[in-house]
Amino acid sequence: MSILYALFLVYIFAVNFYAFRLLKTQRDAWEDGEPPKGDGKLLLAAVMGGAIAVYVTMFVLKFRLSNLTFMILMPLIGVFNVYCFYLGFRGIYFFPY
Repeated sequence: MSILYALFLVYIFAVNFYAFRLLKTQRDAWEDGEPPKGDGKLLLAAVMGGAIAVYVTMFVLKFRLSNLTFMILMPLIGVFNVYCFYLGFRGIYFFPY
């Protein structure tokens, strides 16, 4: 049972790291003069569990703060992610009794 929790933790870490790197790559491209693209990838990474990383990274990098869609959607998806993580660690997805 503990191996499932370890895999779940690795998944959460990997998705959040990917979301962070994706937003940082967008910011670096924007600084080079390219328009930001890949919003679909960013939203997909957020829905898969990286919404909190995207939201925090937006403030740390001071990038995309004027985008109203991300400023409203990311906290909502983040709350959903935290609830799903809670259910996952509680054991509902893994061997319910």
